[in-house]
Amino acid sequence: MAEMVFKDIVRRNGREGDFSIDSAATDYDAIGCGIHRGTRNALVRNQIPFSEHIARRVTMDDYVSSDLIICMDDENLEHLERIVGKDSDGKVHKLLEYCGETRDVADPWYTGNFDETFDDVKRGCEALFDFLNR
Repeated sequence: MAEMVFKDIVRRNGREGDFSIDSAATDYDAIGCGIHRGTRNALVRNQIPFSEHIARRVTMDDYVSSDLIICMDDENLEHLERIVGKDSDGKVHKLLEYCGETRDVADPWYTGNFDETFDDVKRGCEALFDFLNR
């Protein structure tokens, strides 16, 4: 969801050439799966274009080649650290940090509320885009 929302923000601002945006899982549970039906529905309701996406696991190469790695929650942070080690380059952040919040993005796997998750993701992505444009 965050990948598609951020790509839409970047596209609407004419900045596609300035960003490389991708997403990857920090655990194995969704590897090989496409976009969840609830996520698709939330994107459609909010008129966010999306492309097919098959989940893959994040790698050390992702860490090395990225300027930023944005996690949705503390569990992602813990799993990411197991994969890439300590974030010695300061690349890893939680999305809602850019809104001045320390909490996790609402997780629809537990809440079933994809609209609440969309609202968190949209706010976080807009704040991240604003931060990157300073």
